[in-house]
Amino acid sequence: MTMVEARGHGTWVVLPTYDEADNIRPVSAAILESLPGATLLVVDDGSPDGTGEIADELAAADPRVRVRHRPAKQGLGRAYLDGFAIALDGGASIVVQMDADLSHDPTVLPNLIAPVSDGSTDLVIGSRYAPGGGVVDWGIGRRVISRGGSIFARTVLRLGPRDLTGGFKAWRASTLAAVPFEGVHAGGYVFQIEMTFRASRAGARIREVPITFHDRRVGQSKMSRRIVVEALVVVVQLRLEELFGRVRRARRRPA
Repeated sequence: MTMVEARGHGTWVVLPTYDEADNIRPVSAAILESLPGATLLVVDDGSPDGTGEIADELAAADPRVRVRHRPAKQGLGRAYLDGFAIALDGGASIVVQMDADLSHDPTVLPNLIAPVSDGSTDLVIGSRYAPGGGVVDWGIGRRVISRGGSIFARTVLRLGPRDLTGGFKAWRASTLAAVPFEGVHAGGYVFQIEMTFRASRAGARIREVPITFHDRRVGQSKMSRRIVVEALVVVVQLRLEELFGRVRRARRRPA
């Protein structure tokens, strides 16, 4: 099966939502138009604005749409891990993660999954900072935080990809399944860094595909000072855990 695996056959798109009532219909329609053979899994964290109920209506009208209701907001990373587990149990061959606010352009999806589908790559990152990528409608402060966060994580963790904080990714299912979910301790946006770090250390082939990121036009951004601080702390923690692990292993080796 070619044509990017019949435009998404075997691909699950995991879409976490919280208060995305104005975006869930258009983003769902755009995803399924770009990948008609895909399964769309909406993971809603008990949105008080009725996002979950709208997702249920979409699922009732289209068998390609499924909904996972979570009782409360518990962090982006936890929502993704829950959705990943469902997609893997459902037999996905490729798992895509993306935002529900239309910041990630659904028309890019065929290009995003193509390197995984053809067997050349295990993880594809939709990159704002690869040549040809970019950001639209961001102020200087947001640009500095995002770009600086990626540079900081790339330097501390010694990783190759330029965009480590972005959340538009396509995973080979076997690569995603090899990441020990119980060991992931990031609840917010640093989850993106941590998952790429763990995949890289496991030997995954990682590639970046340039994208243009558009700031959300409807709703409120989930970015906060707490999320930024968490990212700094967890990045350093991951590196220290890795270094201390090497020391412990070296001490166990016979003289």
